[in-house]
Amino acid sequence: MTNTKKQSRVVAGCCTPPTSHPVTTTTPLAVPEQGFRRPVNAVLIPGGSSLVGTSRPGILNDGEGPLRKSRISAFEMGATTVTNAEFEQFVAATGHVTEAERLGWSFVFWAQVPEAVGPTRGVPEAKWWRWVDGANWRDINGPGTQAKAWHPDHPVVQVSWNDARAYAAWAGGRLPTEAEWEHAARGGLGDVRFPWGMQEPDDTDYLPCNIWQGDFPKTNTHADGYSTTAPARSFAPNGYGLYNMVGNVWEWTSDRFSIKSLKKQVRARLAGMKGYYLSKGGSFLCHRSYCYRYRIAARSGTSPDSTTTHTGFRVIWPV
Repeated sequence: MTNTKKQSRVVAGCCTPPTSHPVTTTTPLAVPEQGFRRPVNAVLIPGGSSLVGTSRPGILNDGEGPLRKSRISAFEMGATTVTNAEFEQFVAATGHVTEAERLGWSFVFWAQVPEAVGPTRGVPEAKWWRWVDGANWRDINGPGTQAKAWHPDHPVVQVSWNDARAYAAWAGGRLPTEAEWEHAARGGLGDVRFPWGMQEPDDTDYLPCNIWQGDFPKTNTHADGYSTTAPARSFAPNGYGLYNMVGNVWEWTSDRFSIKSLKKQVRARLAGMKGYYLSKGGSFLCHRSYCYRYRIAARSGTSPDSTTTHTGFRVIWPV
């Protein structure tokens, strides 16, 4: 299939580029004391036999297959990703300083960089990602952008894996494993490609999630109504009552990124991703012609200190 061949060439940094700091020198942020238990929007995810992966991989070298069974214990999960308002409560209660704030910069998609920022540096293999000084979870696109880009009910972004882990621990929960995330995303439907079933989104008529419509990375028609993030509670929920399990923002998991493969090119790629963590779900920047990762089985690996405008997280709690 043409799309599969094209996607197999996508570079590791296309979804979320790593910072310039070696992962081996990253110091995990201190986990603050627990602040509150699960929010009122947490929903019960029943346990039982579930599926992980797929027998129909869309990106051959990402480790999406094979389809396999997994035994999952019941848990509760946030119906949405953590919002700006929720993360603000965490920061106010703990004084947490995010990694983007400590480093003094973060990655911003080129179309969202304000003119006032001036010239910026790009990532060699994905020049649409721009290094912007002063970008963080409040000033998402750079200094002075909070008023226009920050919305209380949107997913918090510009947060690293370390930031997400710290919040989850404070909230009395943790980040999900890949198996738990996929089990929740399937919503009881079994071997499906998307949280709503098998029907593919398109650029005009069927728009069940917030992804790119148009010619990436040049033109986004935002036919789904959004050019960047949508509110965390938007579009139709899946069978378990979870919103935006694909599209909108990538979601950190607790698992290390790994691929079981004997291919030389895959082994070489993984050698440069030591210590990376797994993200699931894709984002508003995904499109089938470029990054076909808004599928349940799709996956991406990112350094734990990386932050961008399209990565967030959700929390789970034991029953």
